[in-house]
Amino acid sequence: MKKGLSLLLSGCLMLGMLAGCGSSAASSAAPAESAAPAASEAATAAPAAPAPAASEAETSTPETGAATTNSDKTWVIATDTVFKPFEYTDESGNFVGIDVDIVAAIAEDQGFKYELKSLGWDAAIAACQAGQADGMIAGASITDERKASGWMFSDGYYDSNQTLTVPEDSDIAGFADLSGKNVAVKTGTQGASYAESLKDEYGFTITYFEDSPTMYQAVLGGQCVGCFEDTPIMKASIKDGALALKVLEDTASDPAPYGFAIFSEDSQELLDMFNKGLADIKANGKYDEILAKYLG
Repeated sequence: MKKGLSLLLSGCLMLGMLAGCGSSAASSAAPAESAAPAASEAATAAPAAPAPAASEAETSTPETGAATTNSDKTWVIATDTVFKPFEYTDESGNFVGIDVDIVAAIAEDQGFKYELKSLGWDAAIAACQAGQADGMIAGASITDERKASGWMFSDGYYDSNQTLTVPEDSDIAGFADLSGKNVAVKTGTQGASYAESLKDEYGFTITYFEDSPTMYQAVLGGQCVGCFEDTPIMKASIKDGALALKVLEDTASDPAPYGFAIFSEDSQELLDMFNKGLADIKANGKYDEILAKYLG
């Protein structure tokens, strides 16, 4: 009897404790559920962050109009090894030329740093296409064919044409005399394109060379009867190298401008600075000074 009463009392006590625990859990959960709307209201009420200020990289220097930048980027610009008078090594071992001086003047005007790498024509193109160089200046004619293949050009910085050059004692006077003969061109140049456009009509063959000096020697040595080259480069090479060659003026192509080139939109900033700087140095007379220095 006592044992049964004792069990009954114990059971009631346990039920009371369980009821108390359930009430405590419910009361502790309630504040968590009611806190959610408050947090949401706080987020809604928070003011929007102010828009960042315009980048200082686009500011201009009042004196020159040159773009200033906070970046320490050094642009890599590729060029040819010998394309006189646009790029070549002088008697003192200095790498000089019209292209070299134009890049230096534009970089000073626009306030950017650069590294000029003399790689050779084909290697310069390959370096740009592989992302190892940001741009290229090497007397590259602006053509629709090059644009279609991925070249992106600046404004023209020099107008040039191409002509046929032969040995001084040659009897060749024009394209009609090339039938059955072999001529020399430099790979990938406008001179090569000019020769290719004429070879079927006039019946000559073409041998390709990687650089201009080797091409000239092929003509002087009799391997080829003549070469197609940019006229100002050919004339400068004949004069400075005392080469026994002559330019056939009546074989000249229509003139086309040279341009600075990039191969990726990642270098668009460099192209824009080149165009702005070119306009500035033409306006302030520096451009004419550079041409007079090398062309007289």
